[in-house]
Amino acid sequence: MTLFADIHAATLKALDTLVAEGALPSGLDMGNVAVEPPRDAAHGDMATNAAMVLAKPAGLKPRDIATALAAKLADDPRIASAEVAGPGFLNLRLTASAWQGQVAAILEAAEAYGRSDMGQGRRVNVEYVSANPTGPLHVGHTRGAVFGDALASLLAFTGHDVTREYYINDGGAQVDVLARSVYLRYLEAHGQTVAFEDGTYPGDYLIEVGEALAAEVGKAYVGQPEETWLAEVRDFATDRMMALIREDLKALGVEMDVFYSEKSLYGTGRIEAALDDLRGKGLIYEGVLEPPKGKTPEDWEPREQTLFKSTDFGDDVDRPVMKSDGGWTYFAPDIAYHFDKVSRGFDELIDVFGADHGGYVKRMKAAVAALSDSRVPLDIKLTQLVKLKRGDEELKMSKRAGTFVTLRDVVDMVGADVTRFVMLTRKNDAPLDFDVDKVREQSKDNPVFYVQYAHARICSVMRKAAEVDVFPGGADDLAVLSDPAELALIAKLAEWPRLVESAAQSHEPHRVAFYLYDLASEFHALWNKGNAEPSLRFLQEDDPAASRGKLALIRAVSIVISNGLGILGVTPVDKM
Repeated sequence: MTLFADIHAATLKALDTLVAEGALPSGLDMGNVAVEPPRDAAHGDMATNAAMVLAKPAGLKPRDIATALAAKLADDPRIASAEVAGPGFLNLRLTASAWQGQVAAILEAAEAYGRSDMGQGRRVNVEYVSANPTGPLHVGHTRGAVFGDALASLLAFTGHDVTREYYINDGGAQVDVLARSVYLRYLEAHGQTVAFEDGTYPGDYLIEVGEALAAEVGKAYVGQPEETWLAEVRDFATDRMMALIREDLKALGVEMDVFYSEKSLYGTGRIEAALDDLRGKGLIYEGVLEPPKGKTPEDWEPREQTLFKSTDFGDDVDRPVMKSDGGWTYFAPDIAYHFDKVSRGFDELIDVFGADHGGYVKRMKAAVAALSDSRVPLDIKLTQLVKLKRGDEELKMSKRAGTFVTLRDVVDMVGADVTRFVMLTRKNDAPLDFDVDKVREQSKDNPVFYVQYAHARICSVMRKAAEVDVFPGGADDLAVLSDPAELALIAKLAEWPRLVESAAQSHEPHRVAFYLYDLASEFHALWNKGNAEPSLRFLQEDDPAASRGKLALIRAVSIVISNGLGILGVTPVDKM
């Protein structure tokens, strides 16, 4: 249990006592009763909405319930005061000993502090990156990779059974274009002069692929018609590009559990099986769609198509799954892929898409709802664009890719840890400015530095403590932690478990980064206060017991920072 959970349990117990005494009616639903930090710290340490959510079903005034509840909670030795505020909120102030006990609990739990079984082993598939294998990953893919990986770690931290998955888009026309582009580089490797026509990929990253192909097959494909070499070169090029993508992801600290090939859906009956499942539910039909919005009648040629009744599941229009020439639409293999996910027994699906896929959200949610009989929820998280800058200059070009900045460019410039943290300093659906000069600054305005500096400072103090043979002690030593700045730091530490669960429930790993910055701020504030007030310094030369108590506090801070950075995939530093 954690302190917030303990006080929440005490609140529910007090409410049960009021029910037993007849002050509250029986049968009340306590599910919405919460205990959380008040919006204004001046109002207390914790607040409960119990009276507000129970008043209507109980048929009583909120303030009457709050007053009765306050009287019960005042008997709890951890609660210094319980004050009714406004229409019926109840503000609680805890004793110093209650906060001090939280430090001991963190030290005891160590790496397990904040972990929970909230997920109860639910199987969750998190699909992210899933870029076309036609070039190296760019800075936009980097954001999706970091977000998806951190979300997967967050869910695992809270008791979910997580599978990290990459969907290889190797079944469409773009891989044929890749093959033709590699073939041109192959001819170059044999000394020929070539021209890259519109639609081909001229990036330098394909030079090595063309040379590797030349080394493997010699001149076997030189001067041969496309039908002779296209399939083989396509497979060769896709394998080489996926190896490159895997290397780039590894440089970022991202490792997938599953790489799923779109090509494996074609010619295997999997697309047909998924659509047969929908057809058996009466959700596939032949029909004619209305003209798209903005089209005039002369622009529109009505034609019969095979359609999925996605409007039955909240979509704006029904969606084609087969083109008039009998070929599949882009949507058909996506349906089959998600049918495969559902068939693998996942309890929840999460897709991380770029912002340009926003129009795909409703149709994919509709498809998964139909395929799973609404049993398996699908959450689609969109990651907005990243603007890479150096001061006022926007960086748009790469020597390697030619037309865009690659993931490896970013990692090479600032490192994987900095890249990952910065990518989580904004909510996923908000645009992000990534200033490569700013993230190198050693200032409070650089959140990466600010959090890492807090951990490094603590490690420095602990090394010095080892030299003087002073180590974190027990409960008696913690009594020294009574200054408002110390108690504020402990209060922030106490928020960690509920923050983790809340972030996991909402699928928002950026909350962890925000929390770590706030925690670092509280720590640095205490450090600075200690510069002016010697009694607040973590090492008290003439008082070993006081030193042990204060060291216990900062050790607890380092545990939480380390745990939080671990979720983000960032390595905490010991020295700076």
